[in-house]
Amino acid sequence: MRVAAVYDIHANLPALEAVLQDIRQEKVDLLVVGGDVFPGPMPRETIRRLLDVEIPVQFVQGNGDREVLAQMRGDETEWYRSAPEKWREPVRWTAQQLDPEHERLLASWPPTLNVNIQNLGDALFCHATPRNDTEIFTRLTSDERLLPVFEKVRAPIVVCGHTHMQFDRMVGGIRVVNAGSVGMPFQDPGAYWLLLGSGVELRRTEYDFAKAAERTRKTKYPQAEEFAARNVMNPPSEAETLQSFAKFELK
Repeated sequence: MRVAAVYDIHANLPALEAVLQDIRQEKVDLLVVGGDVFPGPMPRETIRRLLDVEIPVQFVQGNGDREVLAQMRGDETEWYRSAPEKWREPVRWTAQQLDPEHERLLASWPPTLNVNIQNLGDALFCHATPRNDTEIFTRLTSDERLLPVFEKVRAPIVVCGHTHMQFDRMVGGIRVVNAGSVGMPFQDPGAYWLLLGSGVELRRTEYDFAKAAERTRKTKYPQAEEFAARNVMNPPSEAETLQSFAKFELK
């Protein structure tokens, strides 16, 4: 069995299209979408494309999806009340683009997913950590901080995302792999994803960044220009992001 994991798409349809093309060539048996399909500039087109994938697809809910769902329901979460308007605006706009059928779909996505992969064993898919969809940790976070987070996990492999940076590391006896971000990487430009089968492969797909940026600018997304420039053409570096996340990671 071969499983592809795509995380943190953030409605970047051109990036998703490129990754799905690579996945098709790999003859994958299952696609796991690990959360944060939303918010982003092409929400309706992105979810439609995921639902049209020719192979089985299973979803995990991310914090971005959860916040969009809350807005669709007219709920104001603690995060929404305290977040700066720059962060709230994309969530609100994305929720306005979706339909009641999308609301039901987002509500059905579980926080975690277990998949048995031949040659690898059980893999636990979560968005950020097995216990939380917003906790931040990186390849540099100490085992001392991480061991309590993973102590109740019985699977040999945990696949996560949320921080938009790929890594593959051990936490105690558990292999923890971050799939990276398809649509909003915090490392070199590209669309990052994961292939699991006989082993674990960190993948990066290139696509036409200039064309993708132009498609983004043509949307009515309220931060289209910034998304095109900052998330497609010239994303923040891993070094820059690691430094920024250091003050927010698990304490």
